[in-house]
Amino acid sequence: MPLAMNRDVFITCAVTGSGSTQDRSPHVPRSPKEIADSAIEAAKAGAAVVHCHVRDPETGTPSRDLKLYREVTDRIRDADVDVVLNLTAGMGGDIVFGSSDAPFPVNAAATDMVGAEERVAHVAECLPEICTLDCGTMNFAEADYVMTNTPGMLRAMGQMMTDLGVKPEIEAFDTGHLWFAKELVKEGILEPNALVQLCMGVPWGAPDDLNTFMAMVNNVPDDWTFSAFSLGRNQMAYAAAAVLAGGNVRVGLEDNLWLDKGVLATNAQLVERARGVVEGMGARIIGPAEVREKLGLTKRAPV
Repeated sequence: MPLAMNRDVFITCAVTGSGSTQDRSPHVPRSPKEIADSAIEAAKAGAAVVHCHVRDPETGTPSRDLKLYREVTDRIRDADVDVVLNLTAGMGGDIVFGSSDAPFPVNAAATDMVGAEERVAHVAECLPEICTLDCGTMNFAEADYVMTNTPGMLRAMGQMMTDLGVKPEIEAFDTGHLWFAKELVKEGILEPNALVQLCMGVPWGAPDDLNTFMAMVNNVPDDWTFSAFSLGRNQMAYAAAAVLAGGNVRVGLEDNLWLDKGVLATNAQLVERARGVVEGMGARIIGPAEVREKLGLTKRAPV
């Protein structure tokens, strides 16, 4: 990909995620109303896209409950602000093994591994404009947890997304994930004008040093659209790096809880801060209508 600064940038806000952050900040939304309200405030602050997970309203733990997804998406669609809906499809691919000496049986209470159709059921129910497709398996932070996305599973999920008319956002945690995503396009499972999110600094994927980041960027085909993020204190630095490399920006409480040292952030504050970074670089923030035109999206509502 030839490097040129992106002058027309969209911001994605990753509203809540599925990590164990629910008790680390009072601003991490749990209930469908809290998630929707936080997404709406982020949209008002300048996010063109909101990326949503759902959580159990009582415990804050991650959930795949279709009713929770439907309530979140209905609340956002009924709001007085326009925004592109992006739902995760990463849930249902978690295997937690037993000890290193006795990996089997797996930890059944912590494992959440289901088939492709069930992993995409909420996408078929809610018909967002975008949903994520994590394009590879990797060791993910904890000692015995593997984020599991086999080639067969990804082919099945990608085809379902394409058939539903929902654009996959390829989540790439390392260069091999981009390699396989290009294979999915070659096989006709994904459309050629693909959308990719470069996920930097997630243990144990691609580290968020600039050499690795540029290796990721250089593996994105010229006719794809990419966005990028990093975690924690590097979130805003990667807003600038992504724009300089020709991409778009993701921020939000899924990836970072802090506005400044000792100051917990809201999603809207993180979007506002990223908007300041991007506009301070001389780029323009584009809204949901321009994003739909750029990515070939069609705004729909389920019956």
